Amino acid sequence: MIGLFLLVLMSGYIWSVVLVMIITVLVYREVISIAYHSAKGNTRWFKTMSWYYLITTEYFLYGESIIYYFKEVVMVDAFLLPFATHHRFISFVLYVIGFVFFVMNLKKGQYRSQMSQFGWMHMAIFLIVVQAHFIVDNILEGLIWFILPAALVILNDIFAYVCGFFWGRTPLIQLSPKKTVEGFVGGLIFTLVFGFVLATILMRFDYITCPIQDLGAAAWSNVSCDPKNPVFTTEPWELPALVRYVIKYIFMKDVSQVWIAPVQLHAIVMACFASLIAPFGGFFASAVKRAFKIKDFGDSIPGHGGLTDRMDCQFLMGLFAYMYYQSFIKMYHVSVGNILALMINNLSPKEQLELLERFQTYLINQDILKNQIETVISKAQHLLTGTN
Repeated sequence: MIGLFLLVLMSGYIWSVVLVMIITVLVYREVISIAYHSAKGNTRWFKTMSWYYLITTEYFLYGESIIYYFKEVVMVDAFLLPFATHHRFISFVLYVIGFVFFVMNLKKGQYRSQMSQFGWMHMAIFLIVVQAHFIVDNILEGLIWFILPAALVILNDIFAYVCGFFWGRTPLIQLSPKKTVEGFVGGLIFTLVFGFVLATILMRFDYITCPIQDLGAAAWSNVSCDPKNPVFTTEPWELPALVRYVIKYIFMKDVSQVWIAPVQLHAIVMACFASLIAPFGGFFASAVKRAFKIKDFGDSIPGHGGLTDRMDCQFLMGLFAYMYYQSFIKMYHVSVGNILALMINNLSPKEQLELLERFQTYLINQDILKNQIETVISKAQHLLTGTN
């Protein structure tokens, strides 16, 4: 499984996105199947509705991402522009159609069962599809924000099992009797150490750290980004006096500062979440299995159960990685796509022409590609006049 995962990562950005989408659909199917097989009465509408809402949700979420990350493509395409402009309204209409279909299929004597299935379907969409969408956004911001959180969860799972196997004595939580306090603490310690090391390795590769500009690029492509996020640049950090004294006492060397990249410190924060909070996604999944009296969510992975049994912590971790990246790491700057969206959605054709003329005057005065600019402006004016 690890080898296949690495092969997909190296094959290109698009395949990483496809992998997440496939896993999302398979996990969603496993979770929906639990409610479907345990339901009593008419379930024909439930199976149809569950897939309809999956498609509707995917259309809304990935449409939002495409519009945000690829404005410069979407906003200049005559076919895609209406869909981009009215994307949220179209998504709402699709949801309302499904809602009306559900209400029309309510049957006397089955209200309780049908309402339960409707709520289960929405819970699955929120906890699986929506959270998985943020993992895709992490990929578009740079593979490291996908690889690092996922690897931290895997590392914590492995070391918690190993530490619990050798030293586990104290039960941690009733939902998972095999989980122990010793395994929980041991997993935290090892995940912190290996998370720091992993971030140190990953930050060296542009293919992994650069935001995606070409979905078709692969590990062997010439990928670079300028400017590079300063989070990957090492900086000198002054050591506290106590730490300097300890190092001098043990190693007989006076070390006053160390060079650390901010991403290494961010990796420690993510490792804490992967060790302390993400496991509760697994505990929640255990509660679901106990509620429906099943051992595993499926049998798609021999010896492991279903995909849901392996991904129960990953979705919560992916959402945290997205929120953390957007809040503390991402560089916000104006892009060509943002300017295009602002110009197309907020300016009239007359104002767009005025903007082009003023921009032409500026570029000519700065002696920047004078002949090329005049040609481009001339063509743009002709197109806008034709639109009028």
